Amino acid sequence: MPCEIERKFLVDSDKLPKLPIGKRLIQGYLNPNTPTVRVRTSDNDAYITIKGGSGGTISRSEFEYEIPYDDALELFRECSGLIITKMRYEIVHAGHTWELDIFDGENNGLIVAEIELLSEDEEFFKPAWITKEVSYERKYTNAALSQIPFSEW
Repeated sequence: MPCEIERKFLVDSDKLPKLPIGKRLIQGYLNPNTPTVRVRTSDNDAYITIKGGSGGTISRSEFEYEIPYDDALELFRECSGLIITKMRYEIVHAGHTWELDIFDGENNGLIVAEIELLSEDEEFFKPAWITKEVSYERKYTNAALSQIPFSEW
């Protein structure tokens, strides 16, 4: 079974390096609860993803499949407004790729960095721009942000 092991952190934007070219992501949630079912577009690509519950850990099942772009646009209509938008940047640091998400829309002002690991106890080095870990705080999940955006906190 595919498994995602991910840690999530807040970011000090003043310490960020020059960012590489990013990708515009639009994510809509057909089911923001567990299991999470989302549709995502990135450039001209589209995906549907099903993520299981974490059970209080940083690991969870994840199934992602490419779908036709037009299907994704149709599925966005089924998301009942549960849509987030963000720019994603990939930054390599000390042998790991960090995904930096700069949210906009109702989540404007929120910047989160994620790192995917091979095991829950894998060692990694945090860049200087990483601050507080929020891996276990549900409100920082994209699904939760589609329901209660950062602007409403």
